[in-house]
Amino acid sequence: MSGAPSDRPPGAGEFRRAMARWATGVSVVTARGPDGDAGLTVNAMLSVSLEPPSLLVSLHRDVDTLPVVERSRAFAVNLLSHRQQELSERFARAVPSEEKFRGLPVHRGVTGAPLLDGTLGTVECRLVSATPAFDHRLLVGEVVRIELGADEAPLLFFRSGYASREADERLRLPASRP
Repeated sequence: MSGAPSDRPPGAGEFRRAMARWATGVSVVTARGPDGDAGLTVNAMLSVSLEPPSLLVSLHRDVDTLPVVERSRAFAVNLLSHRQQELSERFARAVPSEEKFRGLPVHRGVTGAPLLDGTLGTVECRLVSATPAFDHRLLVGEVVRIELGADEAPLLFFRSGYASREADERLRLPASRP
């Protein structure tokens, strides 16, 4: 019976299915290190505090962007618009960072991080803490600069798919899967 209580702890697949029911915005975390730029798609991002402005991102401990952020002590969160699904998919691939950035228009922020052009905005942060949490690291950053971009619908992820924009500006979420 679906939804029945169980004495066993949930497995990764069950947890993934439950989290797929939570709509999230999509962003790309970027950083600049001595060996170049790094970045990856992230939907685990939240504001932490207004005083001082700060946010948290959660990165898997094995991603190549994590050591770049920890060495540079800075990162940027690029907030993607509904038109930037290709960017989300590009930065979600497990390919070298150089390939992710190849031919991509970016400009530099005050932290040196690459800022993706055409986003809803970017939030640049100075890394305050990096806390291990199971197979991830929780990175808290104090905001040092905000750049507002396009004023349009965000890129949303729900039920393992992207929302689509309707002609009347509403977003249509993916239908449930059997």
